[in-house]
Amino acid sequence: MSKDKQNTLIAQNRKARHDYFIEDSVEAGVALLGWEVKSLRAGKGQLVDCYVVFKDNEAFLLGSHIQPLISAGTHVETDPERTRKLLLNRRELDRLKEACDQKGFTCVALSLQWKAHMVKCTIGLAKGKKNHDKRDTEKARDAQRQIQQATKSSR
Repeated sequence: MSKDKQNTLIAQNRKARHDYFIEDSVEAGVALLGWEVKSLRAGKGQLVDCYVVFKDNEAFLLGSHIQPLISAGTHVETDPERTRKLLLNRRELDRLKEACDQKGFTCVALSLQWKAHMVKCTIGLAKGKKNHDKRDTEKARDAQRQIQQATKSSR
């Protein structure tokens, strides 16, 4: 596989999978400025507590943090927490907006990755977990880990 055809992960929101049940996911483009792309190439992006807001039939990414590089020009005003527009087609946008409005879902950013030369954001349609759901998930994960260790040691 050639270098520009592979997908590489830039940032991941691990907390989202812990706090929410992810029902569906959609890949969207992100409208970025030049300094933001350079920072993402250097691995300076974070998605902790990042979510999607719908306004005027458009989707925006809130809470993402892209740290500016030291070498960024002085003539450019950098805002690491600025609201970034998500590029979705109308059908996907309407489906996500309807689910968030009616069914009690929320949209969270799950990851940022390179797809060819473009930055894509994976958005998850999520429903919140209660504390007992989080404990059940932990128990299932621990049980699965013990099963794997037992089968590995019996070989």
